[in-house]
Amino acid sequence: MFIRKWFYAALIFGLGTSLASADGDSKKGERVFKKCKACHQIGEGAKSRTGPILTGIIDAPAGIDPDFGYSDALKAAAEDGLVWNQEALTAFLTKPRDFLPKTKMSFSGLRKEKDIDDLLAYLQTFESDVKDD
Repeated sequence: MFIRKWFYAALIFGLGTSLASADGDSKKGERVFKKCKACHQIGEGAKSRTGPILTGIIDAPAGIDPDFGYSDALKAAAEDGLVWNQEALTAFLTKPRDFLPKTKMSFSGLRKEKDIDDLLAYLQTFESDVKDD
């Protein structure tokens, strides 16, 4: 299936990149997150807006925010087992519409690998107990 192809491509892409926990700087990631704030919230008291809540996103199954209306493309990827691990998030944040065609996310992507590493390190500092186990 088309979504699986992108998932495996993201996994392969991710194997060649560094993990955010190893190279990312969460303080710098907080600054990068300012680009996300127009649509997303994170942390205690966060609410869905144009985009879903990002609290606990690292290693969470896709599409678990019950208050957000996901695109059909994201729903299909979630049904296929997409998990927002660091590799998938790296590919998505690089070029969202290449990773997940027909996504609602209008952001064109982050150009610098370091910005992605830093952002992932920042996102990793926000845990949640809404993850599916």
